[in-house]
Amino acid sequence: MASEMMEALELLCQEKHIDQLYLLDRLEQSLAKSYADVLHLPFGARVTIDRASGRVYVYELVPKGEEDPETGEYSEFDEVDVTPPGTSRIAAQHAKAEIRAIVRNAARVQIYEEFSQRVGDIVTGTVLQTTPDFTIIKIREGVEAELPHFDQRRFPDERNERPQGERYTHNQRIKALIIEVRDPNNAQPVVRGERQRPPIVVSRTHPDLLRRLFEVEVPEVYDGIVEIRSVAREAGVRSKVAVSSNDDHLDPVGACVGPKGSRVRTVVSELRGERVDVVLWHDDPAKCVASALSPARVSRVLIDEDKNYATVIVPDDQLSLAIGKEGQNARLAARLTGMHIDIKNESLAAGVLRDLPLTVAESDDEDEEAHRCEYVGDNGAQCRNMARPGSRFCGLHERMDGVEVSDDPDSLI
Repeated sequence: MASEMMEALELLCQEKHIDQLYLLDRLEQSLAKSYADVLHLPFGARVTIDRASGRVYVYELVPKGEEDPETGEYSEFDEVDVTPPGTSRIAAQHAKAEIRAIVRNAARVQIYEEFSQRVGDIVTGTVLQTTPDFTIIKIREGVEAELPHFDQRRFPDERNERPQGERYTHNQRIKALIIEVRDPNNAQPVVRGERQRPPIVVSRTHPDLLRRLFEVEVPEVYDGIVEIRSVAREAGVRSKVAVSSNDDHLDPVGACVGPKGSRVRTVVSELRGERVDVVLWHDDPAKCVASALSPARVSRVLIDEDKNYATVIVPDDQLSLAIGKEGQNARLAARLTGMHIDIKNESLAAGVLRDLPLTVAESDDEDEEAHRCEYVGDNGAQCRNMARPGSRFCGLHERMDGVEVSDDPDSLI
């Protein structure tokens, strides 16, 4: 019986690629703990397994000499043979449990060594199972990841990496970002139930997921010609991406948007309809803030570099657009630029502008967006013509030499 057990252990170690001597050492330690409890041995036991025959011997540790006065422990022990009958059967049961534990730990160590170098990379997986607290995603055969979406009120130490409104179904394919790989050799688990959960943690809310998606969809970003300078994201709702180009002849915003919006539309589709605004990055803080508040039109931007503070003046009809729904547009612009942004309309800021010095950052004429003529006639109708470059009015209503031209907004004469 004993020799059969050793043959079975040898075959199993070859199949699972486990060192047989390492397994036997683990078995001896496990059996020693078990027999010390079963036989009620106060000072423990030592177990040896004959490497040839497979017979198991149990020895009781009996202290000799005097105990250490500082620690109260004995340093020397005599070994008394207390081997009970049926040790081979018990050893076989322990061998089964130890082999399972070793194989499981070896798989986790292999996964850790491979994926710990890929933190920040995007992976594609298939949804295996969804629970109220997390979703299990299969990356490949034998490798699974966890997408946590715990209730932060009940579990403040856990994560919520699922965008607002997203739900997953079985066998659904999704892309996610690797944010952590748990170390299987960590003696102290960091999170609840870590040993039973997949070692890889992925996210669908991380801003870098947007960067990786643009690298996949936009060759210019992958090649480094177009650089993503900053990302601000409210997952599941809206995001802003600031881009710049290392090639003066390439429009970075157009490259990211793609022909008829095809590239950014693919990114939006992967993010389940999350709105993505691609804006142009400027090294000038004033221009950068004005661009970040797109699609709102900005009149002036005043920068206080010492306090990292920006005061933005917008036309009266652009105030609500600049702030956005529940302050979302202004909030994302502040994250994108890293500045505190205060938005005022022209009517309320008139007194402030009157006292300001002339060192106010304004948009260049060549960068100013096209807009309608601001002339309003006596009947309250606004002119339908487009304003001239560098002017608030069209050619018909622009004041020239102090003389007002035609007041008819529909006149082309």
